[in-house]
This record gives sequence, structure tokens and C-alpha cells, in this order.
Amino acid sequence: MAQHGLEMLDTTVQHTYEWIDELDALLKWNNRPRSFRLLRAVFHALRDCLPPAEIADLASQLPALLRGVFYEGWRPARPHDHRCTRDEFLLKLNESFRNDPVEESMADAAQLTFDLLARKISAGEIRHVLQTLPREVRELWLDG
Repeated sequence: MAQHGLEMLDTTVQHTYEWIDELDALLKWNNRPRSFRLLRAVFHALRDCLPPAEIADLASQLPALLRGVFYEGWRPARPHDHRCTRDEFLLKLNESFRNDPVEESMADAAQLTFDLLARKISAGEIRHVLQTLPREVRELWLDG
């Protein structure tokens, strides 16, 4: 039973597991830690392709625990690099799986993660993210 005042923590943990489990089912990996690693890698790669205002708008729609994962390691003072390419995006994801390579296409795994985000985040926010993403990353998202 949740202690008084800690219900928010219980809820965000539950929602985080729901996101991970849904992604795991989409991927058919049957491996929660691996699916979480992909979600985290996509969050970071996506975040690094967006300007700060859009980062904050997107993060505001994530469960609190996943919002922390999204912001993990982010340095807002670092200049935003608008040259984020499809290859750079996928390379960032592959770096998270260096010791455990994804057998299927990393682009396919990323697209399934984008599908999850499109189900969990408001349509208006997804539209803003897509409008803001560099063309090649936007095309990677839309190819799914």
C-alpha cells in the first residue's frame, strides 16, 4: 500500500513499466531491461536533435520517472546542433547496444519506439516534434 504523499511515485513507476512493457511487446524482445535501454537511447538521441523549447514541451508529457531519464546527462548550455542526421541518430542508438547488438534493423527498432511515443504523447506535440526535427530524422520517424 502506498504511503500518504508517495502515490505520485507509485504512479510514475507504474506508468514507466507500462511504457517499457508496451515497447517490449512491439519489439517482441521479451526483455524489459533491453527495451528500457532502447527507450532511453531514443529519448537521448531525439532530445539531442531538438531545440531546448521543444525538449521541454516533449518532456512535460512524459511520466515523471521517464522525464528524468529523458533529461539525464543533458547540458542545456551546450549549443544545439541542427545537423542531426539519420546516420548520427542511429549511431547513437547503436552505441547503447555495443555489447549486445540489435539483430534486427536499428531503424526498425527506432520506428517502433516512435510508434510508442505517438500513442503516448498528444498528437499536437508529436506534430511539433516532427516539424522541429531535422529532415532526415523526421523521415526516419515517418518511414515506420
